[in-house]
Amino acid sequence: MLYLILGIITTAFAVVGVAVWAYGIRRMVRTLGVGRPVEAARKADFGRRITNTLIETLGHTRMLKWRWIGIAHWFIMVSFPALVFTVAEAHGEVWNPHFHLPIIHDWTIYGLFIEVIAAASLAGILGLTLYRQLRGPRALGRRSKFANSRHWTAYYVEAYIIALLVSIFVIRGIKVAMDDFPFPVWATPVSHALGAVLPASEPALALVAAFKLIISWLFFIAIGVYLTMGVAWHRFTAPVNIYFKRNVDGSVALGPAKQMLNRDGEPLDFEEADPDEDPFGVGRVEEFTWKGLLDFSTCTECGRCQSQCPAWNTGKPLSPKKLVMDLRDHAYAKAPYLMQGINEETPDIHDDVLALLSRPLVGTEEENGVIHPDVLWSCTNCGACVEQCPVDIEHVDHILDMRRYQVMIESSFPSEANTLLKNLENKGNPWGMSESKRTDWISEVDFEVPVVEDRLPEGTEYLFWVGCAGALEDRAKKTTKAVAELLHIAGVKYAVLGSMEACTGDSARRLGMEFVFQMLAQQNIETLNEVGATKIVVTCPHCFNTIGNEYPDLGGDYEVVHHTKLLAQLVKEGRLAPIERVDKNVTYHDPCFLGRHNKVYEPPRELITGVPGVNKTEMPRNRERSFCCGAGGARMWMEERIGKRINTERVEEALSTKPDLIATGCPFCQVMVSDAVNEKKSKQEADESVEVMDVAQLLLRSAKQDNQQEPQARETV
Repeated sequence: MLYLILGIITTAFAVVGVAVWAYGIRRMVRTLGVGRPVEAARKADFGRRITNTLIETLGHTRMLKWRWIGIAHWFIMVSFPALVFTVAEAHGEVWNPHFHLPIIHDWTIYGLFIEVIAAASLAGILGLTLYRQLRGPRALGRRSKFANSRHWTAYYVEAYIIALLVSIFVIRGIKVAMDDFPFPVWATPVSHALGAVLPASEPALALVAAFKLIISWLFFIAIGVYLTMGVAWHRFTAPVNIYFKRNVDGSVALGPAKQMLNRDGEPLDFEEADPDEDPFGVGRVEEFTWKGLLDFSTCTECGRCQSQCPAWNTGKPLSPKKLVMDLRDHAYAKAPYLMQGINEETPDIHDDVLALLSRPLVGTEEENGVIHPDVLWSCTNCGACVEQCPVDIEHVDHILDMRRYQVMIESSFPSEANTLLKNLENKGNPWGMSESKRTDWISEVDFEVPVVEDRLPEGTEYLFWVGCAGALEDRAKKTTKAVAELLHIAGVKYAVLGSMEACTGDSARRLGMEFVFQMLAQQNIETLNEVGATKIVVTCPHCFNTIGNEYPDLGGDYEVVHHTKLLAQLVKEGRLAPIERVDKNVTYHDPCFLGRHNKVYEPPRELITGVPGVNKTEMPRNRERSFCCGAGGARMWMEERIGKRINTERVEEALSTKPDLIATGCPFCQVMVSDAVNEKKSKQEADESVEVMDVAQLLLRSAKQDNQQEPQARETV
């Protein structure tokens, strides 16, 4: 009778569990359908996408960046499909404790496989559970990556997995005690050890099997009801999210900013765009694409993004994790009404429903906004969140879409950015300086710098794109002159555009003002095409990223190289020779748009270590985990009023290496780091001798020779 009752109960749980879970999947799919269409490219190249998905999922390529956590998670992930065999067994064992699976039940390899996966998974989940307790917000407060997570869901999932795995071993131990276990001790040591202390009881085995089945099907019922339980749902949604990631080559959604899309998911043509029909950014949650809603649904709440975010780490309200969770919760609260055709204009709807449907996506507490403006405008677009996310959520793209709506539709953005936009529109540079000033630096060097007047001179190897900072900002001008001199020493034939150059539009685009970006980009592309530019060298990673990765979408295809990469190549070719000793302790700061966004990590380091006498020391956070200087995402042009200054945090880390010189490869970084170092010097917290300079300036100190030719008069070509 006991077995009959257990069999009926567990079968009922299975039926209800499958039905509720399936209904939950249907609700989730319908919720995702509320979003706008995605780009056609996300649905193309099935072979490459499925290959990338399998490699990233089964190989755990992103999770393994976190060493033992990644290994533990891999076993837990594998256990979910692998241990389905034990669930099938349990469904037979509640009816008959001596039940065995057909064919494989006595295969030693099967017994060993289950033993290893279950034991490793149990060790892994216990380790992760302990880690959450030791590194949780109760112990670390805001510094915990688990801060802002929904803790009860994590505890529930952890408790379920532990109970499931323990149940497997208890069942196997009882079978050993009953002498009904066909596997040898060497293959199943844990099961045999438990068998030595557990009773040979058929009812006990059936009860444990029933317990195992009930908690398993309750898990499926729970996630079918709670669609926002990302910590549980990600095991189903993550592979799908990875498959539809932005880049078909499997790389993360960094580098070029996401293009604006029209209502059909095609790139938006601004000449034909209709603000009443086409989305100018995202002002309501349903204006995200369905891939965006899938991103929100997939968040595991692991907190890796939060732990790396420069805004969160300096006391600002932006947590990439919380932003995604808030958008997810809002989407799933609002979607059921949207699917019924109910909106804020529907008559006779309840006040609570009206408040939900009319709730602004971005707004203050008084406005009942989902995302606070301070959260939105704290982002530096550094990409640390995207780089670290194990399930390929595209945080920066979503922040940019919300900014676009705020800037272009609501005209709601930090007041300081008004000056930036006016200067870009009227003068073609963020400082609002005359275009004639772009060539002033040339008069400060003692060698010829060809300035293009019509077409690039025949035989020109590179167009040197100086950039706004490189031409107009005093500290960045030193980098420009250093690069120009190094190219001169190496015999590289180059030319500059001078007053024909305009801002690439990066700051405008990252702010959210796509109109200004498009205007500047089209102007620059027309100029570059007219002069016949094909190979371009740049000193600014923002220009490097914009011209190299974003201009191709607008018809500007060029071979773009960052100056550190070109200089490293010239050193390898022997065209530049660092000879003079520079006895300095040097630490290198990775610019976000050179490193994380474009994966240029080694050339600057090769240049530094190639200088005789230099002792290079890495900061704790370097390469893909480098900490932002605070200037990206148009933050260079906005005041930093909340929390600790990001550049101060970075400089404190740099100073911990006891440097004589802090090197970088970005004019924005140079400005931000210099400002923070000067502040430290004024407080006597840094030696007066500490210098901040571009890698090119360091190289020039070593490569400049006394027997250079006499300065020549500059000619315009």
